[in-house]
Amino acid sequence: MKITVIGAGAVGCFYGAMLARAGHPVTLVGRPVHVDSVTRHGLRFESPAMDTYIAVAADTRVQAAEDADLVLFCVKSADTVDAARQLRPFLKADAAVLSLQNGIDNAAMLEGALGRPVIAAAVYVACEMAGPGHLRHHGRGDLVIGDSPQSAEIARMLGAAGVPTVVSADVRVPLWDKLVLNCAYNALSGIANLPYGEIRNVEAAEETMKQLIAECLAVACAERVGIDLDVERQFERIRHTIPAGQYSSMAQDLARARATEIDYLNGAIVRRGLAHGIATPVNQALMTLVQLLERRPAARGG
Repeated sequence: MKITVIGAGAVGCFYGAMLARAGHPVTLVGRPVHVDSVTRHGLRFESPAMDTYIAVAADTRVQAAEDADLVLFCVKSADTVDAARQLRPFLKADAAVLSLQNGIDNAAMLEGALGRPVIAAAVYVACEMAGPGHLRHHGRGDLVIGDSPQSAEIARMLGAAGVPTVVSADVRVPLWDKLVLNCAYNALSGIANLPYGEIRNVEAAEETMKQLIAECLAVACAERVGIDLDVERQFERIRHTIPAGQYSSMAQDLARARATEIDYLNGAIVRRGLAHGIATPVNQALMTLVQLLERRPAARGG
C-alpha cells in the first residue's frame, strides 16, 4: 500500500516513519527545511528506545499523493481547507483519506473540501520536531479511527507496523475524549511554557483543569455525545495519559512563534457553548490569553 503524508510535522512524521519501518512505501509532504534534511539523511527518529535514521521519501508538493492508496492528512486545523483543495485534483478515486488532526471538526471540513468520505481519527501520541528532519517521540502512538469500508484493512496495517489501532463505530466519542484532554491541558502548557509534570504539581492548575473539563462535559452533554461525564474520572484519565515531560503542541507552537490551534480546541467549546446557552468562562479566558500571545511581536515575525 502506497502512503502519502500531507503535513509532515511531528504527528505525520511519526506515523509515516512507523509505516516506512514496516516496509511500506511512504512519502512525507512538508516544509522545504524538513524535506531537504530527510532527503539527504533520512528521518531521524529519536525515542527512549532508539535513535536511528529511517529511509523515507520526502517532497514539498501535494502532487506526491497522486499514486497514493492511503493519505494521512496531518496539517494544522487552520490549513485544512486550503490543503485539501490543493490535494483534491491529485487523489486517486479509490484512495482512502485518514484525518490525523486535533479537534472535532476537521474530518467534516476535509470531506467538504475534497468532496469525498474521510475517516476521522483520535490520535494519542506525544512527539515533537526537535529540528529539521528530526522527530523526537516521547510516548504512545495509538489511534482510534472511524468505521468505513477501508478501516479494518488500515487498522491491520497500522497494527502490524507497531501502531495499535481500534476501529470505532462511533468515532465522535474518542474525538471528544481527545478534545477534553486538549482543552484541559494544551493552553495551560502553552501559556506557562511548561510540561505536564510541572503543571500537575500545582494545586490551582489542577483545579483550573477540572473547571475546563466541567465546561467541556457540559457542552458534550448538550451535543448528546456519549462520553463519560464525570469530571473526576476524566481528570484521572488525563493524568494517566500525558507523559510528565511532555510540552503540549500548543506550547511548541508558541515557542516557535507559530499560529496555534486554539480556535479549534478551546474555541470549539466556546462556540458550541454559546449555541447551547452554556457558559464556558474558563475556556474563554484561556482562548483569549493564547490569542493575545499569538499577537506578540515575535509571533508576528517582528
